[in-house]
Amino acid sequence: MKNLVRSGLVAWLALFAGAAGSANAPLASPAPSAESSAAVEPDKADAGRFQPFHAEARTSTGSVVVGGQAIAYQAVAGTLVVHPKGWDDVPKDPKAAEPPAGSDPEGRAASAEASMFYVAYFKSGGGPRPLTFLFNGGPGSATMWLHMGAFGPKRVVTSTDQHAPAAPYALIPNTASLLDVSDLVFIDAPGAGFSRIAGRDAEKAFYGVDQDAFAFAEFISQFLTRYGRWNSPKYLFGESYGTPRAAVLVNQLQSDRSIDFNGVILLSQILNFDLSPDRPNGNPGIDAPYQTVLPTYAATAWYHHKLPAEHKELESLLGEVERFAFGDYAVALAAGASLKPAERARIAEQLHQYTGLSVDYILKADLRIDGGEFRQALQVDAGMATGRLDSRFSGPTLDPLNQRAEYDPQSAAISSAYVSLFNDYARKELHYGDAKTFKPSIATYRTWNFQHQQPGSAQAGTARQGSNVMPDLANAMKMNPALKVQTHAGYFDLATPFFQAVYEMQHLPIPAALQSNIEYQFYDSGHMVYAKESSLKQLHDSVASFIRRTSAPSN
Repeated sequence: MKNLVRSGLVAWLALFAGAAGSANAPLASPAPSAESSAAVEPDKADAGRFQPFHAEARTSTGSVVVGGQAIAYQAVAGTLVVHPKGWDDVPKDPKAAEPPAGSDPEGRAASAEASMFYVAYFKSGGGPRPLTFLFNGGPGSATMWLHMGAFGPKRVVTSTDQHAPAAPYALIPNTASLLDVSDLVFIDAPGAGFSRIAGRDAEKAFYGVDQDAFAFAEFISQFLTRYGRWNSPKYLFGESYGTPRAAVLVNQLQSDRSIDFNGVILLSQILNFDLSPDRPNGNPGIDAPYQTVLPTYAATAWYHHKLPAEHKELESLLGEVERFAFGDYAVALAAGASLKPAERARIAEQLHQYTGLSVDYILKADLRIDGGEFRQALQVDAGMATGRLDSRFSGPTLDPLNQRAEYDPQSAAISSAYVSLFNDYARKELHYGDAKTFKPSIATYRTWNFQHQQPGSAQAGTARQGSNVMPDLANAMKMNPALKVQTHAGYFDLATPFFQAVYEMQHLPIPAALQSNIEYQFYDSGHMVYAKESSLKQLHDSVASFIRRTSAPSN
């Protein structure tokens, strides 16, 4: 989440024994014993250079039952140290001229570093297994959401659409953990969670679309070496801002490092930020955001019983709204100021039928309602604001006279449970984090560099609010035609609307034949589809099937 959100786009508004290469291979450097702590010794070649961080690891063991099968695992909680692109680790000739001030004794320029925290789960016993790297977004979110809500061995329990009561919270065994099909690595982005950055211009070095992806590529390359997993089937799983990260990352890994992946799994997708429903009025002339979000408005109004007419089946309603959004509504928006008054009135009335908002409000908005306006207006008569990450949630509006909702009731409803339980779990069961502060999210939206160098471009392009990384995913699919993509979306997600994902995938610049490499899954849930128990099971089953089908050895 939290991603873009948290998972947010929230940032927008202001996520062992065996041979080398086997699934249960030992650490490249032996793992500390269970319930012990050890720093991984730096290479001798690194002695003397600027080095605020050292890799470390703590291990523990556990078991979880998935699909009736007991799975014993080893957990490793630790850090790896990465550097930004262009960092030079080659010492200069000691007979050369005196190194400049600020460099280390061996002549290498002092540079930024990041200590990236991860929790890896390795199934004990058995043969080679797939390996899945998972991350939330923000940008600037820790990956506790996917870890503790979706696929780790323990799961946070929260209410479906209500604010969770205060502590004590419930942490239960996760029968939907992905450990039945894959070893798992949950990664915190630089600066978030237990990850840290340091050194000259550290924020500039790591807080940007391309800088962030490079850091993750460095982490994954190191991880494959340290744990002897170069020959494992490999997957990326990104949620929210983790989806554009995954698109840039898989292209970097395949194109620049010759590390092909079996699959990319995207949850609550946003690859083109110009399609975001958050304040698209700042980008006049681009009307697609109003079209792609309309089915989510309809789903939300349906859930809260705000539609003028009765619709028994949500899916049939959504199909009707999608046809209108890219039919009559698209024509009306394209007409702009030339739209005839009678046609404007007709479109406004149809929008009223699909959103529950008044015709007068829709006309005043020029037929274009952004996400914040919809969340403020839908239930304002009851003094309630509608959720952004999950529009099934509602909470008291902070000011009924505001144009847009000022907070997210869903985020407020569940965040304390996740933050509290992860802090407890990390320290008591993973034995990591004593005397360390866990940062659920960091305010990177103030410094995040959205300029992005697309494949084939000589330099990074400008970015008004965000980037478009659709060409990166397309390039990765063309470079590796066997790469499969699975996208997951919730009907009640107003941060990254489900039909936006469909629109993006159907507009990827790839050969038509590669469209068959993409599959879709939809849920009657929100941004964090796993926050609803039935959707969590559906998510597990879909992803597990995807990994089984795409990790089988080729004939």
